[in-house]
Amino acid sequence: APPPALPGDLLLLALRRSRSSASFSRSTTTVQSIDCRTHHTSRALPCRRSVLLFSDHSQNRPTASLIGRVLLFHSSAIMGQGQGKNPAAGEGGAAAAPTSSAGTDANAVEAVVAKVGDLKDGEMREVEVGSGKALLVFSGGEYSAIGHKCSHYGAPLAKGSLCNGRVRCPWHGACFNVKTGDIEDFPGLDSVPQFGVRIDGEDIVVTASEAALADFRRVANMADPKADDGRVFVIVGGGGAAMSCAETLRQEGFTGRILMFSQEESLPYDRPKLSKALSSTADALALRKQAFFDQHGIEFSGGKTAVSVDASAKSVSFADGSSQTYDHVVFATGGSPRSCECTGADLEGIHLLRTVPDGNKIAASVEGKNLVVVGSSFIGMEVAACLLSKAASVTVVGRSAIPFAASLGKEIGQGILKMHEDKGVKFHLGKTVSEFIGEGGHVTSVKLSDGETLLADVVVCGLGVTPTTSYLKGVEGVSFSNQGSVVVDSTMRAAGDIFVAGDIAHFPLPLAESNVTIGHWQLAGFLGRTAALGMLDKAGKTVETVPFFWTQMFGKSLRYAGYAHGYDDVIIEGSPDELKFAAAYLKGEKVVAVAAMGMDPIVSRAADHLLAGTMPSAADVRANPQALLAN
Repeated sequence: APPPALPGDLLLLALRRSRSSASFSRSTTTVQSIDCRTHHTSRALPCRRSVLLFSDHSQNRPTASLIGRVLLFHSSAIMGQGQGKNPAAGEGGAAAAPTSSAGTDANAVEAVVAKVGDLKDGEMREVEVGSGKALLVFSGGEYSAIGHKCSHYGAPLAKGSLCNGRVRCPWHGACFNVKTGDIEDFPGLDSVPQFGVRIDGEDIVVTASEAALADFRRVANMADPKADDGRVFVIVGGGGAAMSCAETLRQEGFTGRILMFSQEESLPYDRPKLSKALSSTADALALRKQAFFDQHGIEFSGGKTAVSVDASAKSVSFADGSSQTYDHVVFATGGSPRSCECTGADLEGIHLLRTVPDGNKIAASVEGKNLVVVGSSFIGMEVAACLLSKAASVTVVGRSAIPFAASLGKEIGQGILKMHEDKGVKFHLGKTVSEFIGEGGHVTSVKLSDGETLLADVVVCGLGVTPTTSYLKGVEGVSFSNQGSVVVDSTMRAAGDIFVAGDIAHFPLPLAESNVTIGHWQLAGFLGRTAALGMLDKAGKTVETVPFFWTQMFGKSLRYAGYAHGYDDVIIEGSPDELKFAAAYLKGEKVVAVAAMGMDPIVSRAADHLLAGTMPSAADVRANPQALLAN
């Protein structure tokens, strides 16, 4: 039996041939790869740790018995970690990408999933492996296999977009490295499993553990906190940016304390779901459970509202009178919902939507009642769609003549308006609220700017948000945009040891060629990770992402990628009235954004093109709108 490997090291066995020695030798060395050659196979096994090498120098090639013993002893390790070229393909042939996945599992299964040549370069396919499935990818002349579902909501990745070594989810734009399964853009926090691939003659063989096949999510490796690491990194905020920041710190090897302070009592949760499912509990929406925080040393404190920052003392003060010092701090406090500034706005029955308790209170009060939604924003329209089946009536009051006309264009806005009207939602557009009228302290009606009065038992105001940044006012070196968000550089640094992420960051976006403030859930995760890398001095010089947004109403999803502020034209292929279209937003000679309904994965593909700089020109799209549908 071979001696055990050093603690924590991976033990691999390989055979090598030599004509210069007649003895059987044993040695330990550190290598980058092991060239493993048998009668009919050639594989390079990647390895960065101590490796025990067994060599038989007594013959020109290994004996059959020795081959059998070694391959039997470590067959799963070799299959799960091989990088193989098809012998018949020669030096330029297809290869299996280096992997390190679950092939070492005692319950590993393997399956022939395709033949060499079945996939063209740049193609991917969902394949069956044992009782589960994998995503087989052929990219850059190499085969690789990862989990077949997006770790966010479980979308089939085979229907997504493959570009530059990563696959982008067709639903919400999360990106995964096709060789490692690591998540590289958001939403979602988890990576996907990575499986072993080898080429056996003309067969492509995938090896995976039953456990990895059963769970399409994989939590990345994280460092454990150490008592002798005295550094304290503070995160003020409890949303997607805060959670992404905390996890990235641990993934990047930070072993000091991570303290997270949130104004809300609940752990960070999936906020975009709230306006679509108002009765959801915080636990049901939680991004991570308490056990995760405990396991990875992320110390969470709820009910903490930041009120001031002393940059010289490196201290944050909270409304409850407490304070916390830091080595680095990131603020990711998001926005505060705007209220209606008119008479009667303090009546009972008038609600703002920001938190889980807000949503639960609205859902509990609307059954059989007359609901008025003030604001035809995405939040307002999602709430109207969510509550239509519960309320006696739903009426939306909006300042604009057509919802979303400014952001999506009149045709698309009209199509979404028609969808709501067809379902029974009533609209009073081009109007504002002048007064809320009540009896006994509770709202009973809403008076509009044209004098009309609407019955209202419940009112929800969906008028957007303002950045929650007042605690940073007066801090030396911190500057603000006209909207109140905090100006940061590409590392999310605002000043000194102060970083800002998420909806309150005014950051440099290459696509916009300027600093921007964008309240997208995908960006919150990306900027949170960027802030963590910034605190560790690992951030890049540019923010390499494309804003990706989605909304869902009445079971129909609209997706949007890019940044089209100030666009001067929109080209539509398809029919907004039928809720099946793709739209390109043009600014000068560039396509700066794409939106679509019912035409996946066009928006994910557009995001890849925008990031890679390969998007068709405005002239191309004008001449041929179907260019939007091309690969």
